[in-house]
Amino acid sequence: MNPEQLVSNYYAPLYRFGLSLSRNEADAGDLVQQTFYTWATKGHQLRDTSKVKTWLFTTLYRDFLAKKRHTDRFVETDDAADFIEPVHIAPSAIDVLDAAIVQKALHALEDRYRAPVTLFFMQQHSYREIAEILEVPIGTVMSRISRGKVELRKQLSDVAAIKARKIVQMEGGQSHG
Repeated sequence: MNPEQLVSNYYAPLYRFGLSLSRNEADAGDLVQQTFYTWATKGHQLRDTSKVKTWLFTTLYRDFLAKKRHTDRFVETDDAADFIEPVHIAPSAIDVLDAAIVQKALHALEDRYRAPVTLFFMQQHSYREIAEILEVPIGTVMSRISRGKVELRKQLSDVAAIKARKIVQMEGGQSHG
């Protein structure tokens, strides 16, 4: 596969995965750039060209983990946790708001749940591909996706309960905020 075709096919999904992991546009861009650089220098070593997609996602994930190990040594501010970049924006304002809420809930997941949930639901990878990318057993992938869904459901039901209380308060005339 030529470099232009590779970038055309995989830049957007790799960027979305990188953004989901790093929670930061600049870091996501850096991860994707590093992934393509690694491909340029080591991609010729890949024997099975049908595994290009898995190889790219695995490389990005490994780079993320290496960067995270390095940055975890230092104290960071939590500004990145407030950053919300919707992956797919729907035309209606309600859909945009809901997408932002789901994205924020996804960003709040622990890394070990966020990566497989993102790969499964947003990138449509199979359990087997996710296991290869994350270098964990397939059973671990399945349990992390399951636990990630439970955590997302909990977070989203908490948001729904808060929204419902606000609506009831507004209808009762007691509160407008």
